[in-house]
Amino acid sequence: MLVYLRLLKESFGFAMNALRNNKLRTLLSLLGVTIGIFSIIAVLAAVDSLDRKIKKDLSSLDKNTIYLMRFSFGPSEIPQWKREQFPDVKYDEYEYLKSSVNDLDQMAFQFFVNRESMKFESESVSDVNIVPVSHEFIEIQGLEFEKGRFYNESESNSGAAVIVLGYEIAKGLFGESEPIGKNIRLYGQRFTVIGMLKKQGAGMFGDSNDTSVFLPVNFLRRLYGDNNDAMTPVILIKPQKGIDMDAFKAEIAQKLRNYRGMKTDEIDNFFINVLSGFTDLIDGIVGQMNLVGWVISGFSLLVGGFGIANIMFVSVKERTNLIGIQKSLGAKNRFILFQFLFEAIILSVIGGIIGLFLVWIISVVLTKVLDFEFVLGMGNILLGTGLAAIIGLISGILPAITASKLDPVEAIRTGM
Repeated sequence: MLVYLRLLKESFGFAMNALRNNKLRTLLSLLGVTIGIFSIIAVLAAVDSLDRKIKKDLSSLDKNTIYLMRFSFGPSEIPQWKREQFPDVKYDEYEYLKSSVNDLDQMAFQFFVNRESMKFESESVSDVNIVPVSHEFIEIQGLEFEKGRFYNESESNSGAAVIVLGYEIAKGLFGESEPIGKNIRLYGQRFTVIGMLKKQGAGMFGDSNDTSVFLPVNFLRRLYGDNNDAMTPVILIKPQKGIDMDAFKAEIAQKLRNYRGMKTDEIDNFFINVLSGFTDLIDGIVGQMNLVGWVISGFSLLVGGFGIANIMFVSVKERTNLIGIQKSLGAKNRFILFQFLFEAIILSVIGGIIGLFLVWIISVVLTKVLDFEFVLGMGNILLGTGLAAIIGLISGILPAITASKLDPVEAIRTGM
């Protein structure tokens, strides 16, 4: 064991000498490994950070939450022209399903609408994400309040002119002043602020609660009616925990079909989108992005491997005389083999560490410049280091075998 530790130390010394004595040649040879490790780890870290952010944004929602609407979250076998003929879900359908579906925890009715501007006296904010939704929404998506409250069932059903502000919206309109009880203007109407949410941070889909406001859906129904093209209705459904999701979806589909008077040979003219299916779709996209990153970066690693092999062959040639002397003094073939293998691995790992260091610098810069946490996890660091070691091992095998098989007499004579 001590012999191999000494061998590792000597190999590290040879690698450092190669760096010191042939700086340009060695750095150029390591450049391929550096770029390859940088490319792979940068892609993996970026995708991991993106995936982590998406999962965090969706963490407040139960993965079994259902979005019942005329549109599908993912690809569909139904032709687009047919999907465009599907009717929107209606408020009376929401009321019917809420009173008749079994194993139901909560159900809410929401409109997807365009972003708007809001005013308070001389202050205004633009590009506000408007969320008109019934009162059950707070039980489906856990909202945390800085102050105030969400609107209750009575205010929701009557369409009261009350509103809950996201953190950034409240700060933009009121600064450090008290927002609760103040009146703001939206849709040309006056709303009373009854709640302000805690700061959440940037959302992955551009719809963070910080830049959102929540108001009773019935207010917009009373103002614009149910058939406004600028409003897309959706029924949010949260089932009880531990139920059979397939049976639950089948029950919803059957009850809605019956309510709409659909015939048995007609296809569903609505989509039951489960949030878990959306997260599965995201996982698939993340996997494809990782695969593309590996393929692209693989070429850089291939070039890096050739660079390491080249510098090791040169090292064998330059140290032929030394190899002959070592063998004449009793060094075994495997000693020489491991010496050059360790050296190749050390050189490759140095290149990999440089690549990881570059990824770390970029991650720090991007995290500060962008409102997005770019994370270089320990898993990716270990992966990068291990990958660099494997590249060094593979690239150093042939040069190491060549060195170990040299005849000591010929090696000493060649080196003279």
